[in-house]
Amino acid sequence: MTERKDELAANLARVERRIADACAAAGRARDEVTLIVVTKTYPASDVRILAELGVRHVAENRDQDAAPKAAACSDLPLTWHFVGQLQTNKVRSVAGYADFVQSVDRSKLVTALSKEAVRTGRELGCLLQVALDAGESARGERGGVAPGGIGELADLVAGAPGLRLDGLMTVAPLTGEYAGRERAAFERLMVLSTDLRRSHRTATMVSAGMSADLEQAVAAGATHVRVGSAVLGVRPRLG
Repeated sequence: MTERKDELAANLARVERRIADACAAAGRARDEVTLIVVTKTYPASDVRILAELGVRHVAENRDQDAAPKAAACSDLPLTWHFVGQLQTNKVRSVAGYADFVQSVDRSKLVTALSKEAVRTGRELGCLLQVALDAGESARGERGGVAPGGIGELADLVAGAPGLRLDGLMTVAPLTGEYAGRERAAFERLMVLSTDLRRSHRTATMVSAGMSADLEQAVAAGATHVRVGSAVLGVRPRLG
């Protein structure tokens, strides 16, 4: 366990330095950017080590992995983000542990999340996942609402009991006009965020950037970066 802690500490320090350097290059304060460590496929023991090292935000993308892990770490001072495509039959479970759902992309999901938030007496932070590989009214290959659908979906979330509209999220697209142009994609998301905040002033979160492109996201103005492999490394063999 000491060896693993040393490994995670070194990786985390490198990522922190990358974020700090990117903030300095962009003329931003380091505390303007929140690191979310994506712990998918990694065990609860790693989450505990990360918490010991000062990590406060973690993310998961599969409920079947996230639910038992969140339960095993329920005593830790962590904020849990759900970042994967979410089916409505998993909403009851996710609403039980997630503090933020970053992949809200359709009205049916809003309705289901609202119902469960009210039932459990919780308030769920919601980010709209924006598909920059979609047309103005289509859906992206990996989910997400098209830019043209943001306004309507945002109004729906903002008016739904138990939900709080916190901002926008995107994943750098692999196809379309922004393929291979991560900085441009993130800058487009910032424009959409500015538009959104004209009608929803508190929707200030902008979640963008992962291990390979966090610098471009910080340069564009992202408030949150989601980093997995750069912190956790290659998954250790099971057994």
